[in-house]
Amino acid sequence: MRLFDRLKRNKKFEKLFEELDSAVLKEKDLEDTEKVEQYVIERLEQVIDLTREIEDEKAEYRAVTAYLNDIQKLENLSEEERKKIEETAANVVQLNSARNGFLNSARRLTDAQFAQMEQEEKDMPAVIRRLASNELYQETIKKDMKYLEREKSRWLLHREYLSHQQKGLKNLLYILIGIAAVVAVVLLFLQFGFGLDVYYAWMTLIFVTAIAICADYLKMLRNDTEILMAEKSANKAITLLNKVKIKYVNVTNAVDYACEKYHVRKAEDLNRLWEYYMDAVKEREKYQRTNEDLEYFNGRLIRALEQYRLYDARVWVTQAAALIDNKEMVEIQHNLVNRRQKLRDRIEYNVAAMKELKQEAERMVDKVGGMKPQIEEILQSMNRLSEVLYD
Repeated sequence: MRLFDRLKRNKKFEKLFEELDSAVLKEKDLEDTEKVEQYVIERLEQVIDLTREIEDEKAEYRAVTAYLNDIQKLENLSEEERKKIEETAANVVQLNSARNGFLNSARRLTDAQFAQMEQEEKDMPAVIRRLASNELYQETIKKDMKYLEREKSRWLLHREYLSHQQKGLKNLLYILIGIAAVVAVVLLFLQFGFGLDVYYAWMTLIFVTAIAICADYLKMLRNDTEILMAEKSANKAITLLNKVKIKYVNVTNAVDYACEKYHVRKAEDLNRLWEYYMDAVKEREKYQRTNEDLEYFNGRLIRALEQYRLYDARVWVTQAAALIDNKEMVEIQHNLVNRRQKLRDRIEYNVAAMKELKQEAERMVDKVGGMKPQIEEILQSMNRLSEVLYD
């Protein structure tokens, strides 16, 4: 099920990117250096945002990989080495159980949740604030997207309506000319065939025809102006919509990953878990004697693990049960593998998006105006950075 959820989520992000309107910069706009410069700068700004995302994701990817390597080192220990660690870990688990036993009736956290909160205690307030901020930003961007979608549709429909009206006005012009020609033939026939005086009829025909044709022509000119304005407004809405969609993809990606990592649906749930944890910590502090014994065995366990040059020996203090229970260790390993796969998917997706945006900017660089040297320098810097990011 998790695999299908991940694929479904990736398709959602890809769909948003596919909806980006590539026709914002039309063929005729390629001759306008200001529009091309703005277009290229927007792509470069998007590349910079994605670069920051990739750097953060790679840092966490390396950390997760290091934890998996630690597990591999522990699994490769000899029977004698493993037995010493298991004895110390058993004391840690036993003392933890004694310390937390009185909380079982009131505590609203699972052991896994408590261990995760304890492991990331220093970072949790910042994590909660960041998740809440991202959720708020996500909702704001979603509203902006809906508004810009409506604006784009409104201007495109208005342009379509005016274009259709132009066709009708052209047909009306031809009809008016045709009617005037028919009336003129009739007047000629009456004048020369019957010798009638049609002077005032001619004046009326000329006056009415001139007024009708001028009114029709002026309306067509006005429509042409409104069509250009509608097209310009639609393109502006599309440009803004493209930028907003990319921001929505990134913030949604961040929110989903944080929710999956902490097994919550939203920041409010995570904040509630944090409050439960803080209450549990306050109760735990009442049992200082048990804590002193626990600190002794925690230190002993850390020293025993540090001799194997693990990436983080201290993390096993909160996961001591995994050192004596293979099922616990397999579960931790499985969670780390899933986290690493999600990070790899995010990195690959963001790298591909960044490459596409950079290549698009590179294709346009020859068409920019006075900012060409600055843009080329930025692209060169990005290329050097790409060599590091793609490793």
